[in-house]
Amino acid sequence: MKNDQPPRVQYNFIAIEGNIGAGKTTLCHQLAERFGCDLVLEQFTDNPFLPPFYEQPDRYAFPVELFFMTERHKQLLEHFSQPDLFRSFTVADYFFVKTLLFAKNNLSGEEFRLFQRLFSVLNATFPKPDLLLYLHRPVEVLLKQIKKRGRDIEQQISPAYLTEIQDAYFDYLKTETETPVLILELGDADFQGEAAAFEAIVQVMAAQHAPGIRFLKL
Repeated sequence: MKNDQPPRVQYNFIAIEGNIGAGKTTLCHQLAERFGCDLVLEQFTDNPFLPPFYEQPDRYAFPVELFFMTERHKQLLEHFSQPDLFRSFTVADYFFVKTLLFAKNNLSGEEFRLFQRLFSVLNATFPKPDLLLYLHRPVEVLLKQIKKRGRDIEQQISPAYLTEIQDAYFDYLKTETETPVLILELGDADFQGEAAAFEAIVQVMAAQHAPGIRFLKL
């Protein structure tokens, strides 16, 4: 008899990460449709400093990063402060540490040191993910994805900026020893249109993984 039930996911909190245009939010929606899990999705369009930041990054870097940090903190804190007996697991399209990685890339020395102190206080107030999936795509694929989804404020993002963000992620992820970190090498795979790619990700999530970083090609 065929079993049509999806594989069981053992993790309580899964963060989906990746560079701009990697497909984080798309994957989260697909997982919610499959598993009925709770979603925590970043509301980046609410940041009033984001459009001027892309025009004048030096001037608006600190307020744009501070706004992102406080909004992410508020969102995660509210979610995990409301116990849900019927909740299966939670999937977020960001990892709170992302806040620090982008800030380190965008802020000056003094600004970043202040930002880091604030981050350390806020980061201790809610649980860390017990599984982190990083969606890795080549920069040229990211640029195509950014162009395809057509957000005006993203159209001037440069390949150099995407490379800097990618390097910041990898530098951090290599140091993560407490959480299982899976780098999913996606290339240009479309897990929204290719059932096999999505099912491969589901199988990865259903398996048990030891803490530390692993690279998986799908």
